[in-house]
Amino acid sequence: IKEESQIEKNQNACASKQTSIGGQALIEGIMMRGPHQSAMAVRRPDKSITTETWETFSGGKKWYHSVPIVRGCVSFVESLRVGYRCLMRSADLAGYEEEPSAFEKKLIDKFGKKASDALTYLAMLIGVVAAVLLFMVLPAFLVGLLGDLIPDWSRTILEGVLKITLFVLYLAVVSRSKDMHRMFQYHGAEHKTIACYEAGEELTPENVKKYTRFHPRCGTSFLLIVLVVSVLVFSFVTWNSLVIRVLLKLVLLPVTVGISFEIIRYAGRYSNPLTRLISAPGLWLQRLTTAEPDTEHIEVAIASMLPCIPSDGSDQWGN
Repeated sequence: IKEESQIEKNQNACASKQTSIGGQALIEGIMMRGPHQSAMAVRRPDKSITTETWETFSGGKKWYHSVPIVRGCVSFVESLRVGYRCLMRSADLAGYEEEPSAFEKKLIDKFGKKASDALTYLAMLIGVVAAVLLFMVLPAFLVGLLGDLIPDWSRTILEGVLKITLFVLYLAVVSRSKDMHRMFQYHGAEHKTIACYEAGEELTPENVKKYTRFHPRCGTSFLLIVLVVSVLVFSFVTWNSLVIRVLLKLVLLPVTVGISFEIIRYAGRYSNPLTRLISAPGLWLQRLTTAEPDTEHIEVAIASMLPCIPSDGSDQWGN
């Protein structure tokens, strides 16, 4: 009850100052993405903190970054690409990088950086394919086995329930890993630091510790909203063939992602009964994907946040 009260208190405190800056937990680090500047901070094996920065939009913002629905799809793809690169880079800085295999060494020796980039995109593609198989193909296949035992309209709902159940179970299993628990502590530090900044307080470990580790603009909440929205969007897809259904769902996936982005963007900008209702399931789910951070995690979060804050206040969303 005390924790729930703190969440509501923090949301109300942030009502007049809400930033568009968002982040991602890495291996022994955090990446923050601001409107102009992005940064990642990583705790090195010697306990020092290394910070790297880059322009968020290297060629400037394009027209599609401002178009509703479209900007959500673009943002999702960019987040996957940048997030994966930062994850690999953080592993290297933190001393977790594994020795390349003989095959990888040959490719890198022959093709240089292009081979390294290709391997990165291949690994990312494999991850996306695995997610599609687990959260899209498997639920459709299992529900399809029921045949005519249930009507079409209830199949879509049952499929959605299966997807959400698989997602929650996956997070519950992953959260039991010792290494993932440490990453989830960085995730919690990221949320606390953003909440502290939105409340207008100076970013110090002491101030950051006071805030909640739950935040409505979180990737976990976004993925949950995607699953819920997909139930509505995919209800228009035929059940006549599993292959056709999966292909049509892949075609409609950008629409689902775009709508979900607008929903979570709205929930992150405003604090009212509707947004609190929208945010509630995601905030609950963050109990699995965040953990209370220590000072060492918060220090890294602050180091990644500071370079992303524009002096002109252009990171703020008005109400």
